[in-house]
Amino acid sequence: MHESNIRQPIIQVENLIKTFGHLTALRGISFTLNRGDFFVLFGPNGAGKTTLIRILSALLHPTSGRVLIDNCDMSECAEELRQKIGVISHHVYLYNNLTAHENIVFFARLYNVANPEKRADQVIGEVGLIARKNDLVRTFSRGMYQRLSIARAIVHDPQIVLLDEPYTGLDQHAAQMLKNLLVKLHQAQRTIVMITHNLQRGVEIGTRLAIQVKGQIVFNEYQHQVDLAGFEELYFKYVGN
Repeated sequence: MHESNIRQPIIQVENLIKTFGHLTALRGISFTLNRGDFFVLFGPNGAGKTTLIRILSALLHPTSGRVLIDNCDMSECAEELRQKIGVISHHVYLYNNLTAHENIVFFARLYNVANPEKRADQVIGEVGLIARKNDLVRTFSRGMYQRLSIARAIVHDPQIVLLDEPYTGLDQHAAQMLKNLLVKLHQAQRTIVMITHNLQRGVEIGTRLAIQVKGQIVFNEYQHQVDLAGFEELYFKYVGN
């Protein structure tokens, strides 16, 4: 049961191309992720990684190509698929004049989560902010903002979690908390796509490793096929020093 579940495709990306005027951000990207994969995408600035995440999260439409989530074309059922996706990015999507608890309850109700107050307390606790749940978000540090944005992204228990440089602004304690939470989500068979510049952290936690350069994926393998030293060598070969 466990094996068959893992091997079910959940994200299928087919020949994605995205242009912005004369700039081509994505140049024919294709890959398939199975349920439970932890896909870590590396690459230099300007490689088109954030553009890819925005398309996967239904926030941006591709110029051509398509994305299937659970065999449903995102262009045809984006609203339904957003219920299955949680997004963590530089944009925290929080309301400064609400408390932490009020913010998460708001998003829980937006996603029709059962017992939104209880679920809000649960995820706020998971990100280590329960003692600050009644404080206004505008009083939070950058790291606390990021931790609360993680709670927002997982409040509806999404099947897919997309992360764009989630460690930005986190201190060492918060970074470890995020790692533990991601491990927990992965163990629960959630499919995770994460962009990071930290090769060591990504190789340590991911099950699939990919490198994107100039809008193309130039490397995509299972983590057990490479070690950190070998992957670093590959990365700098493709990206340059």
